Amino acid sequence: MVNEYNTRNMMGHLFEEVAEILETGKKSNKMKVGLTTYGCEAGIKNWIRAAENATAQSDDFEVVLIGPKQKTALLQFDAINEVQAHKKMDMMLDHGIIDACITTNYTYPIGVASVGKMTTLSQGKQIFMATTSGTSAINRGAAMTFNALYGVIVAKTMGINNPKVGILNVEGARQVEKGLVELSQRGYPIDFASSMRSEAGCIMRGNDVIAGTPDVLVQDSLTGNITMKMCASFMSGGSLETIGAGYGPGIGEQYDKIAMVISRASAEIVVENAIHFAAKLIRGNLISVAKNEFSKAKKAGLLEIINRMSKMNKLEMGNKSITIPLEEPVNHGIAGIDIMELEQAMQILWSSGIYAESGMGCTGPILLVNEKKAERAIMALKKSGFLVYEEGCC
Repeated sequence: MVNEYNTRNMMGHLFEEVAEILETGKKSNKMKVGLTTYGCEAGIKNWIRAAENATAQSDDFEVVLIGPKQKTALLQFDAINEVQAHKKMDMMLDHGIIDACITTNYTYPIGVASVGKMTTLSQGKQIFMATTSGTSAINRGAAMTFNALYGVIVAKTMGINNPKVGILNVEGARQVEKGLVELSQRGYPIDFASSMRSEAGCIMRGNDVIAGTPDVLVQDSLTGNITMKMCASFMSGGSLETIGAGYGPGIGEQYDKIAMVISRASAEIVVENAIHFAAKLIRGNLISVAKNEFSKAKKAGLLEIINRMSKMNKLEMGNKSITIPLEEPVNHGIAGIDIMELEQAMQILWSSGIYAESGMGCTGPILLVNEKKAERAIMALKKSGFLVYEEGCC
């Protein structure tokens, strides 16, 4: 009852502020990008200057501040703390007072994760980090598969019609690759990036992150958050984020607002970049693009693939015991197997009469077999649904 009263009270004050803006003639027909200013560690004056600069450069949008009162000509809505700023921000998004909002320390519901935008140091190329915060699914493989779709949605909204998708070489990458290849074969086209390192395929190495090889870099949110922070704060020695456009908009099938995240340590240029990022997402109609892409992916079997990933990937051997073949020299590597499926793949080869051992190669986990049986081993694994290939050189 208390929370309900507080919400109604806040809504009352919010609409009073809107009425005052209308009366004083400050309201315009431009798109509105909200910016909450609580929690800023880079100097609130820098964030205000970023908002003023972005507004001055644009003919179709303006920035609206949510937070403590500031000396500026920008539209402002008061909030006494960060919690109230987030509540006011959500209400303003829900009622169409603002079209998008940029904030810090924001919690998305389960199923929603944000896609960040980074500029690579070596090439000056934009790369979308999918994802950087939030949780798209509880299961890691399922989450990263969703993250790929989320990244494609943002890239397409930003004008890249056929974004190249790469998967960072983290735990679960091969499982995700298999799922995305199946999704593509079943009718949802995915243009896979090709690593600058030989034999890596669409599995991205650290070199690819620096070079910006893919348009969309798929990873789990925790890894994505770390990757974003390292790239963004590299030039400042880690103290301030000076590169990129923040951690991006939250994406989810039922999520119908543009709520974006930046770091508290964002420098003026990053805040300004995030504002322009938000404006372009509004222009590109992010919510409509997301709805369309989800529909196409689901028709191609997305949920079936996700549900399969969410189950334990254990080899069903029934009551049949597996006899390990006689040991022999293993000098040939087979790559393309996720660490979580390595034991399963090894048992498949054992049951096929091929001795195999597990190992770790340059691109991740590998199975080691005798070179004379490599071709037969690859055939057996492919027949069981693995996307395997011969391990190359580092």
